[in-house]
Amino acid sequence: MAAELVEAMNMVKNFRVSDLQTLLASMGRSKSGLKQDLVGRALRLVQTECSPELLKNVRQLYESRFPKASGWLAARRPEGVSVAYSSLSSSPTGTQGTDYLNGIPKLSSTPAAEVKLVSLPFYQTLEKLLLPTELIAQNSEKLQDSQCVFELTQSQADQVRNSTELRPGMKAIQVVLRICYTDSIGVQEDQYPPNIAVKVNQSYCHVPGYYPSNKPGVEPRRPCRPVNITPWLQLSTATNRVTVTWGNFGKRYSVAVDLVRVFTSAELFGQLKHCSVESAERCRERIQDKLRFDPESEIATTGLRVSLICPLVKMRIGVPCRVITCAHLQCFDAIFFLQMNEKKPTWTCPVCDKQAPFELLTIDGLASEILKETHEDIEEIEYLTDGSWRPIRDEKEKERERSNTPDYPVLDICVPEVNGHSPAHSSTSQTGKSGAGSTAGGAGGGVVVDLTLDSEEEGGGAGGDSDDTEDSQDSPAPKRGRYDYDKDLVTAY
Repeated sequence: MAAELVEAMNMVKNFRVSDLQTLLASMGRSKSGLKQDLVGRALRLVQTECSPELLKNVRQLYESRFPKASGWLAARRPEGVSVAYSSLSSSPTGTQGTDYLNGIPKLSSTPAAEVKLVSLPFYQTLEKLLLPTELIAQNSEKLQDSQCVFELTQSQADQVRNSTELRPGMKAIQVVLRICYTDSIGVQEDQYPPNIAVKVNQSYCHVPGYYPSNKPGVEPRRPCRPVNITPWLQLSTATNRVTVTWGNFGKRYSVAVDLVRVFTSAELFGQLKHCSVESAERCRERIQDKLRFDPESEIATTGLRVSLICPLVKMRIGVPCRVITCAHLQCFDAIFFLQMNEKKPTWTCPVCDKQAPFELLTIDGLASEILKETHEDIEEIEYLTDGSWRPIRDEKEKERERSNTPDYPVLDICVPEVNGHSPAHSSTSQTGKSGAGSTAGGAGGGVVVDLTLDSEEEGGGAGGDSDDTEDSQDSPAPKRGRYDYDKDLVTAY
C-alpha cells in the first residue's frame, strides 16, 4: 500500500491543471485556485484518503495523460482516447445525419454516458429531455454550429404552460439548456464554450452576459447558468430544434436539456429552516471542544470572540448560518447569502472563502438564541470554555466606565448670583453699574460690559455727569487720555 501511495503522489505531481481539477471534483473537493494550490490539495487528498477509488482515478488520469506508460490501456483504448469520444467518433452517424436545417447537419443524439452534471440548489430536475450529448466539430473551422432535437409530451407541455410565474415572463417550470465539459471522471459544473450563441426554433435566446470586474487587470467573468429556452419553445408535441454556436479551441463540451422546477431564495430558505438547524446544545459542545485545553499548546485559549455583524452586508445578522465543514464559529446571514447566490451563484463562504454548497449549510441554534437575548447595540460576543458566552461592549463605553470621571455643571461666570460670588471687576465705574445692571436685567440677568467706552462716557451714560466731574476714589484710573474733540467726528485714514 505504501508503494502505491508513493506512486500515486508521483503521478499527481505530473498532472496538468485540468487533470487536477478533474481529480478534486471527483472526490468532492474544490477545484478553484492556482496550479500550486491544486497540487498541494491533491497531494493532501491522496495522503489522507488513500482509497481504492481514489487510486483508480489517479491512475486513469495519469494514463490518459501519458498513454504510452500503460500497455493494457493502449490495448483496450488505442492512443489514450476516452471511451465517450471514441464511441461517438466511431459511430457512422456521430458526425453527420440525414436531417438538415439550413444546411447544418443534425447533431447525433448519442449521449455521453459518463458525463454527469452537478445538481443545482435553485433547480430541481423533473425530467431529462436530452441526455448529455457531446458537441462534435464538423470541420476545422474555429466557429462551429451543432444542432440537437427533442420533443415534449402533452403532459410536459401542459405542465410548463400551466405553471405559476415567479415574475413576469419567468415561469416556475422551465425547459433549460445546460452545457459542461466532456470529462470522463467526476461531476461536471456548467461551463460555456467561447463564442456561444443559442438559437431555438430560428430565434436567438438570451445567454447570461459577463460580470463586470472592478479590479484592474482582471478579466470579466461569465456566470455559467442553465439557459432558459422556454419562451421560444413550441408547447406541443411538435419537434423543437436547438442550434448551439460555439468556439472550437480544443476543449470538448456536452449539451443537455432538462425540464426543471425553479426555486426562489425564499423557498430555499424555507427548506433550510425545515431541514438544517443545529441545536444550541450541539453548538455548545462544539465550542467546548474547540476551547478544550491542549497540553501541547503553550498558550491556553480561554475564549473566542465572534461578531454579530454579517460579513456580507455589514449589518446585524438576522438568521445566523454557517457551513458544517468550516472550522470557524463566525456566522453570516442566511437570507442575504441565498439572495446573493440567486443573483450571482458563487456558493463561497464569506468568512473563509471555502466552498459553501447549499447541502452543507446549517442554521446555528445557539447564535439564534444570542441574537434574541442581546440588544441591537451589542455587535460582538465572546464564547467561554464552559460553552457560555458574554457580550463585548463598545470600546468607548468601556473607557467611559473605566475612567469614572464625575460630571460637573458648567458655570456661567457672567451671572453674579452663581455660588454667591460677583463677576470679575471691569473698567466700569461705580456710576455705570446701575446702567449696566438695567441693561442686563432686560436681557435676562446677565452683565453686559462695553469695553469700548471711556470711563467718562460710562459715567455720563449712567448719571448725566458733566466733563468737570471728578472721578471718585473708588473708580480706577482711565486707560486712555482725554480728548478735546468729539469722538464721533474723527475720521481714520
